[in-house]
Amino acid sequence: MSRRPRRNHSAAFKAKVALEALADGKTIAEIAHKHDVHPHQVTEWRRQLIERAAGVFGAPAVAAAPPVDLKALHAKIGQLALENDFLGRRAQQGRVAERKAMIDRDHRLPVKRQAELLGISRGTVYYQPAPIPEAELALMRRIDRLHLDHPYAGSRMLRDLLRLQGVEVGRRHVGTLMRRMGIQALYRKPNTSRKHPAHAVFPYALRGLAIERANQVWALDITYIPMARGWVYLVAVLDWASRRVLAHRVSITMEADFCVEALREAVARWGAPEIVNTDQGSQFSGAEFVAEVARIGARQSMDGRGCWRDNVFVERLWRSVKYEEVYLKAYDSVSAARQGTATYLDFYNSRRPHQSHDGRTPDMIYFGTLQPQAQAA
Repeated sequence: MSRRPRRNHSAAFKAKVALEALADGKTIAEIAHKHDVHPHQVTEWRRQLIERAAGVFGAPAVAAAPPVDLKALHAKIGQLALENDFLGRRAQQGRVAERKAMIDRDHRLPVKRQAELLGISRGTVYYQPAPIPEAELALMRRIDRLHLDHPYAGSRMLRDLLRLQGVEVGRRHVGTLMRRMGIQALYRKPNTSRKHPAHAVFPYALRGLAIERANQVWALDITYIPMARGWVYLVAVLDWASRRVLAHRVSITMEADFCVEALREAVARWGAPEIVNTDQGSQFSGAEFVAEVARIGARQSMDGRGCWRDNVFVERLWRSVKYEEVYLKAYDSVSAARQGTATYLDFYNSRRPHQSHDGRTPDMIYFGTLQPQAQAA
């Protein structure tokens, strides 16, 4: 097997890849395959570009590192001199993708020792990114369907359900794909009352509450949308009383920014709710989303951990979206996914009858309960 040539990505190359990821025209998997880099590197460069963009418009720059003491370096000899030479020419950064990019295959210091100094495994250094096989994407679509039908099923049960369908797969592989898709079995877990000290968690405020009017309670959630190549994520803002989707966003990553954007759009178009209910995911418990809920003057509520019934109406929305739209169309691009979901959600709001509303649409219920409020005001 021929040795892969050394690759040191330039700043211009990283910026080009990061801008392409920000454009949302392709999935992370497609961008990584196009530029022959690992998907984690694409995500990391995208994050760095967002964080450092403010510096272009005059924000205080990060203080430069102190100059290298050449006299001290010249005093070093042998192995220590080689290691200082290797590390002194590269900025120390914490992410695995960035540390991997520091590896210099032409340096006299062995690659194995460079990996040890950078705190990464030698296998990570030699890893070559590969496109996601079509068989794996098909398996992820099967798992997603089974998860909608059986949300309580873990990796073992899903493995057995797949085997009944003639698909031989191991439990660990199923678990890996579930983590990649951002789904997990819904059941009561040990120590559910213990919260992570670094995350803001709010009590569930809907238990016993009579929800009878529009903009009384909104719910937000994220779901995985399979595509012909790769996947994207969909967040929706749902009015609890009417089941109307007030805003939505499609993103190629699961960061919090697209959730905040969806909430802001819903508030700008329809006014602020009294309560915003979400699960305990990091996108909704992070400082940015919590601050946005406080800014609009709403009260934040969170489902119990593993309690899917606390947000059952959004879970039911995902079932409709996937069985009536996503699974019928293999989206071949992010723009197609964005357009397809927008078209379906417009149909869902204005023309799709709901059994819980005696055949009326969410628009009819939403505006029917919103109008008396406007007259009273």
